[in-house]
Amino acid sequence: MKQWDLFIAFFRVGMLGYGGGPSSIPLVHKEVVGKYKWLSDDDFSDILALANTLPGPINTKMAGYIGYRVGGYTGMMNAVLASTIPTIILMIVLLTTLTSFKDQAWVQGMTKAVLPVVGVLLAVLTWDFLSKSQKGLGWPVAIFLIIASFLFIEILGIHPGIVIALLLAAAVLKKDKPKPEKGGTQS
Repeated sequence: MKQWDLFIAFFRVGMLGYGGGPSSIPLVHKEVVGKYKWLSDDDFSDILALANTLPGPINTKMAGYIGYRVGGYTGMMNAVLASTIPTIILMIVLLTTLTSFKDQAWVQGMTKAVLPVVGVLLAVLTWDFLSKSQKGLGWPVAIFLIIASFLFIEILGIHPGIVIALLLAAAVLKKDKPKPEKGGTQS
């Protein structure tokens, strides 16, 4: 049953992830964290950060890792195929069909209507990540990281994968502060 659930979850993401990787991330989150509860929000955030540092389509990378984590090698193959097969079928069917109707107003309206929906999905996911980073780091550190990331990516033109890799390296290399013992005094 778990393999079937993996297939259905990533098949839905593959079918509904119109617009590429950024639009599919909230859909993957909804399936694996919200519906099936295979991952926690923190685990999903970690997987997303790692997937962003690697080359290739994010949906496929996340499907492979989550599928492996949930169902081993079979789950990995199942999730990757479920997320890519709909795209292949839809590309063949829709592109050949829509090409003949591309000048129709309803086709142009359909493609324009998707943009705000994707924007809302990304805004909700961004707000969710911001709330979690505030809880884990506090507002000053979270705001500093947002501003620093914006400066590096938008102003200095550094690739987002490099910024994410640097943040991951900093998190790994950071020494944890020792927690004071409760109920005792330190000398």
